[in-house]
Amino acid sequence: MYYRHQCQILTDWHQSKNRKPLIIRGARQVGKSTLVELFAQQQHLSLLNVNLERHPALSNIFASNDPALILQQIEVLPRMGRVGHESLLFLDEIQSVPEAIPALRYFYEERPDLPVISAGSLLEFALSDHSFSMPVGRIQYLHMGPMTFSEFLAAMGEDALHALITHYQWGNTIGEIAHQRLLQLLRSYFFVGGMPEAVAVFANSQSYREVSDVHHSILETYREDFPKYAGSRNLSRMLDVFNFVARHVGSKVKYSNISRQDQGATIKKDLELLIMARVISKVVHSHCSGLPLQADIEEKIQKLLFLDVGLMNALCGLNWRTFSQQDDMKLVNEGAVAEQFIGQHLQSLLAQTPNRELTYWLREGRSSNAELDFVIGLNGHIIPIEVKAGATGSLKSLHQFMGSKSTSPLAVRFDASPPSISRVDAVINTDKQQKTVNYQLLSLPLYLVERLAEVVEHV
Repeated sequence: MYYRHQCQILTDWHQSKNRKPLIIRGARQVGKSTLVELFAQQQHLSLLNVNLERHPALSNIFASNDPALILQQIEVLPRMGRVGHESLLFLDEIQSVPEAIPALRYFYEERPDLPVISAGSLLEFALSDHSFSMPVGRIQYLHMGPMTFSEFLAAMGEDALHALITHYQWGNTIGEIAHQRLLQLLRSYFFVGGMPEAVAVFANSQSYREVSDVHHSILETYREDFPKYAGSRNLSRMLDVFNFVARHVGSKVKYSNISRQDQGATIKKDLELLIMARVISKVVHSHCSGLPLQADIEEKIQKLLFLDVGLMNALCGLNWRTFSQQDDMKLVNEGAVAEQFIGQHLQSLLAQTPNRELTYWLREGRSSNAELDFVIGLNGHIIPIEVKAGATGSLKSLHQFMGSKSTSPLAVRFDASPPSISRVDAVINTDKQQKTVNYQLLSLPLYLVERLAEVVEHV
């Protein structure tokens, strides 16, 4: 089943004694509607699926803030059932009828017995530009992104490998055959990505060509969305920004590199719109002086991630012929691919936490620069993370970070090697002096990123 983790979150929500209406937030085509349908089937609930994009006339009804009247009008919609004890009300594309958002408060207060879920592809725009009173404290959020690698394995029928990852505990042995098989499937995930339609097509056909067709269709859908939130902005420039981000994942943002003809403020606004559409996301520099890391950031220093590694590679021009014909192909941008993969999985890992925005660490100097791909807060500790596409690589930036910060008990490196932990002894130059640095380095294969929190807790 797709989205096993999210289905469990919905199950816990449904069984909660203090259940509140739930708003699912996420980019277009990440499977929000499919998740709700799967959950309703799993729980044997009668699903009342109301696509508000198709029923804009309901705006006046929702504006009444009267759940009884709203349900009465919903029940008479075509092919709609009646509300019963085992019903689930799903308000899809809720941004099309913004009046429905404040009405959620009254469902919480007057119909707590009725589980209500809402979702919307461009919901962020309605939430940021609302002229209504938000039902603060009376709604819950679920943040959704693409399918993770373990969910990809489940969809592919790789049940043994799925169990190996989802039940991995520190100290477990991963045999060489399993390790190599996981790296091979990881490479497939790099191309397919985690968009549900692309995964479903690949699981059924094993055809990279058909996956490419899906990618192009999804990307075209995103491009068609631009006029919906860009207004009078230059659509050609927004497309250029969209393409630029996919081809420069992990690079520090310099507006002049995106466009020399446009002002920085113009490019910044275009980026902000794409971020609100959730097709890209920011990773902001933090000084990492303490937790939460977001309290110590410099907003002007940032890099960007794309929504999905498969879509990113599609925009970078990686086609199915190149990928399928070269089994040992070394991607030109493999470092960016690995960073994108880890980044989108860290977003999934932190999705339901208060401080879910990703941060990284950057030190720029005249003689030497240092940059860590990510720094996150886990189990009350600051965890610096270095990402390597292969099995080896320099740790100079980790040395610099661990030598200048005393807040991290260990550092993490993701690469293509089996799990290990080692003691690192290094010498760094700081303030024109040499300094000895000692720290614990936890090395994990890229495919175990979903188990990071559990491993760090028990290592």
